Amino acid sequence: MGIQADFIDYLKVKRRYSPRTVKLYGEAVEDFLRQAVPESQLSDEDILSALKFQVIRGYVSSLMDRGLDPRTVNLHLSAMSTFCSYLVRQNKLASNPVKEIVRPKEKKRLPSFFSPEALKLYFDTPVADDYPSVRNRMIVTLLYDTGLRRAEAASLRISDIDLSRRTISIIGKGNKQRMIPLVDSLVEKIGDYLLLREAFLNGSDSDSFFLTDAGGPAYPEFINRTVKAELSKANGLSGKKTPHTLRHSFATSLLNEGADLNSIKEVLGHSSLAATEVYTHNSFEKLKEIYRTAHPRAKK
Repeated sequence: MGIQADFIDYLKVKRRYSPRTVKLYGEAVEDFLRQAVPESQLSDEDILSALKFQVIRGYVSSLMDRGLDPRTVNLHLSAMSTFCSYLVRQNKLASNPVKEIVRPKEKKRLPSFFSPEALKLYFDTPVADDYPSVRNRMIVTLLYDTGLRRAEAASLRISDIDLSRRTISIIGKGNKQRMIPLVDSLVEKIGDYLLLREAFLNGSDSDSFFLTDAGGPAYPEFINRTVKAELSKANGLSGKKTPHTLRHSFATSLLNEGADLNSIKEVLGHSSLAATEVYTHNSFEKLKEIYRTAHPRAKK
């Protein structure tokens, strides 16, 4: 295998990146190589010789010339940086040239979220007692009550859940493990769900927490489709109906109820506090409301 294939293997096995991230990173590296190395000379030596500051900077300029937005350009650079860092660890490159590249500035995008009031309307809607209906409700409930990523929800196993200790053990991005506490209401719902799931399996053996209608393990796109279908039924929910919006809603609700940023960071599995701080913007309206209510000069 060549260094490209080895790199993809490394992302899958060692880093345990999601299939989507592996695909995006692989495509970004391929895109760079198509521009930097003639197809007839695509040997490992030619690839390594192309990984230089000047060549990569020229590639960034070409991405901007294509009209790609800064966020997409930075995704390509992240892929290239991970590729070069991997080669440094393999002693094939002396240093990572991408670290010297000045990245284009991105426009700050505030995460969208659903209000607790709008979500309450969805959760108050009665649900049928068949397995698919209860499973679909459980997917939305778990995502909103724990802030799990869609891939984490898809790969969740029954053995990851400890109802007696009220915790879920998650292996997240970068193979990092974290524990998420479960509220009492969610523990009760999980217990009821597991009873229905057992009857649905009818003796079959599977440790996957969420199952498809055919009884197989859930997968990220299945989680995506389920969330979209479920939330499309609800009134008052505007914006993208995705697992990530539920994750944003979970984090915003915690912050509005007084949770500190470090605690939210740990529950979400963020690698840095900067990634969590974006939720403070969502809470500004809540802060203004408190200010108008509590400030002595604001009272009539």
